[in-house]
Amino acid sequence: MTVHFDQPTTGRDAGPGNLTHPQSPSPAPAGASGATKRPFVRRLWHGRPEDPRWARPAFLALLLATAALYLYNLSASGYANSFYSAAVQAGSQSWKAFFFGSLDAAGAITVDKPPAALWPMALSVRLLGLSSWAILAPEVLMGVGTVAVVYAAVRRRFSPAAGLIAGAVLALTPVAALMFRFNNPDAMLALLMAAACWFVIRALEEGRTKWLLWAGAAIGFAFLAKTLQAFLILPPLALVYGVCAPVPVKKRIGQLAAGLAAIVVSGGWWVAIVELWPASSRPYIGGSQNNSFLELTFGYNGLGRLNGDETGSVGGGGGNGGGAWGETGWDRLFGSSIGGQISWLIPAALILLVAGLVATLPHPRLRSSGGTPMARRTSAARGAFLVWGGALLTTMLVFSYMQGIFHEYYTVALAPYIAPLVGMGAALLWEKRDKAWASLTLAAAMTATAAWGYVLLNRSSDYLPWLKWLVLVGGLTAALGLIFAGRLGRRLALGAAGLGLVAALAGPAAYTLTTVNEGHTGSIVTAGPAVAGGRGGPGGGAPGGGGFPGGGQNQQGQNQNGNAQGQQGNGFPGGGGFPGGGQNRNQQGQGQGQQNGDGGRMGGMGGGGGVGGLLNGAGVSSEAKKLLETDADQYTWAAAAIGAQNAASYQLSTGDPVMAVGGFNGTDPSPTLAQFKKYVADGRIHYFIASGGMGGGRGGSDGTSSQITSWVEATFKKVAVGSTTFYDLTQKASS
Repeated sequence: MTVHFDQPTTGRDAGPGNLTHPQSPSPAPAGASGATKRPFVRRLWHGRPEDPRWARPAFLALLLATAALYLYNLSASGYANSFYSAAVQAGSQSWKAFFFGSLDAAGAITVDKPPAALWPMALSVRLLGLSSWAILAPEVLMGVGTVAVVYAAVRRRFSPAAGLIAGAVLALTPVAALMFRFNNPDAMLALLMAAACWFVIRALEEGRTKWLLWAGAAIGFAFLAKTLQAFLILPPLALVYGVCAPVPVKKRIGQLAAGLAAIVVSGGWWVAIVELWPASSRPYIGGSQNNSFLELTFGYNGLGRLNGDETGSVGGGGGNGGGAWGETGWDRLFGSSIGGQISWLIPAALILLVAGLVATLPHPRLRSSGGTPMARRTSAARGAFLVWGGALLTTMLVFSYMQGIFHEYYTVALAPYIAPLVGMGAALLWEKRDKAWASLTLAAAMTATAAWGYVLLNRSSDYLPWLKWLVLVGGLTAALGLIFAGRLGRRLALGAAGLGLVAALAGPAAYTLTTVNEGHTGSIVTAGPAVAGGRGGPGGGAPGGGGFPGGGQNQQGQNQNGNAQGQQGNGFPGGGGFPGGGQNRNQQGQGQGQQNGDGGRMGGMGGGGGVGGLLNGAGVSSEAKKLLETDADQYTWAAAAIGAQNAASYQLSTGDPVMAVGGFNGTDPSPTLAQFKKYVADGRIHYFIASGGMGGGRGGSDGTSSQITSWVEATFKKVAVGSTTFYDLTQKASS
């Protein structure tokens, strides 16, 4: 007799595929009677026929609560990362800029990523006009969508309760609350990675090719959001399907090939168009050194992130000895800078992953009854643990040892993998709590969570000092109750489980509430409060504790009205940003900037006047805004500035295109000095914005930015507006 693990069974000792649905049949196939024939509104509210009545209302309440949490105080971040906001603004004004991801509507240079993550925001701005909400609301919707995907994936094979736990864990992860309210590409990446894992799990259940095609399409489109990071989970997903799929080996190979083709098509179409498009009639590919997207993909955004050799970057890591982006090693994700962002439930997730794999081993009863190798191999529940667990371990390994640019917020990619493992593992072991090993494992996971939560909270000694004791005492008390959960009455057992859930989520929930209550701007942002040894709280800080290595102390100021822009000269050499600097006071605004003549930019930009900084934008006074807007419609670019963040601030303030010379870092060889001279001779650029003490020094004295700066300073008339210096490119300097 052949018995498959995911066949309907009854009783607590049912097959592993139904451990959390002991009395429920497997999900009905499409077209069957039941939920699929109900009207849509009725299905939306009531869910599956086998679900308890509370399940669907609870799920919808979870989504509404997530949306409300992420939408709260959303405009406090203003334009968030002005680098991407400028590209969104450009895309809302020009379809060509939209397609290529250009930083300005005139199409001088692109962002250093593919443009897919910009497209929803640009469409929103086209529809609603330029505002903080129009830019960031699509990110919130992606966060709600990711919670929904995780719930659906977990609930399908386990229980509604398991799905709700997974969804709540994801929604309350601090770095998730940060990035689903921010305009970096990571929100779209997290959503698509979660969807890809769900599709692979569906493929494992049914052995149908269409689910692998959907998974491939999700990963391919994620490549258009954040290039090769989308491929980190490919090896474990392919391996799990290749070993565990319930179809013959030959068919598995063909299906994996079809999935690979879907990746190539969904991600490659845009790459092919860009590479075949004449370079002279499209924007320069930002972040590359030879105007090639492929070079950007495999260099600066690819292998360079792993080995630290990032041409055109601001510096890589330093191996186990540490570097600009922190020390590497197995404990990197648990360190003072990163731990509070993501690691709250990683110990529990790893414990529950191992327990889940053990619990879904072939049942002795099935072995004795002649279960086939395929039946033993194709447990749907086991496949789910392997998919989510494989994705988590692979991504953790890469993040722990990559030596190139690494920011704390990258870890949001782990959140959609941690949450399902916690939900699935907790629900599965709860159903087997009458077995000593299961109850002890639950208690061990709870103990690890409580102890680690205490450690993380203790790193912020002034932050809710009572909370760490609540987490520790409450968690240990719950762990004690879980040891005897199989012997206690149902109410006492549920009470222990509820106390454990509250203790486990109290720390990350507090960090999340702190995160949504504050604005975050710039290129480096972190969730939660400042911690000892970390990079600071809202607005982030920069690598090395003081901006960059040797940058000294990083003090997080608070600007209540959103007007202060930091201190002139503190963002780069001699000012605390790069080696040899002093203090770097990163003034972080608490609210959106005043909606006056300065374009509503908020604080937290770091650097005053024209220089701004590599990682934060510049302050734009009403006088500077008025100067650039004068006769701006007669020029292709109202101004040019070194570095994308600097240029973005002026572009967002005026609404007119501003050329970012040298791209994000100011080190890209675009435009060349000859090209810039031609633009000026043709009357296409009105002003050049001086870069303060930093000047064209980025990329060395022979770099394109330096050459352009030197030529402009020696040739054209200087115009001082407050603390900012402009050069009028239509008037030569007097002898």
